[in-house]
Amino acid sequence: MKPPKELCVSKDRKLLTVSFPDTEPMSLSAEMLRVLSPSAEVQGHSPEQRVTVGGKKDVAISRVEPVGNYAVRIIFDDGHDTGLYSWSYLATLGSEREQRWQDYLNELEEKGLSREH
Repeated sequence: MKPPKELCVSKDRKLLTVSFPDTEPMSLSAEMLRVLSPSAEVQGHSPEQRVTVGGKKDVAISRVEPVGNYAVRIIFDDGHDTGLYSWSYLATLGSEREQRWQDYLNELEEKGLSREH
């Protein structure tokens, strides 16, 4: 997959806008990026090990670092920095944003967790 032509973090650090060639820009919230991080810390090493992360409503993006020509590392203000967001993963999050967010909200409710701290 081609790299995005632009990655832009909003002034309040709560939104990452990704612009791939030939597609409309996609805005992904810092909270969504954090709770759906591709890191082993969140995803585990199998689907059974995946962790539902609550309490991240106010998380912000501290910085975004390029990783080769295939991904970025997003560092969040809560210290999480182990997720490598490949271009294809960012594109998938953008195209499946509503469904993945609803699935996350459903998981929080099932597990008695909250978006609040």
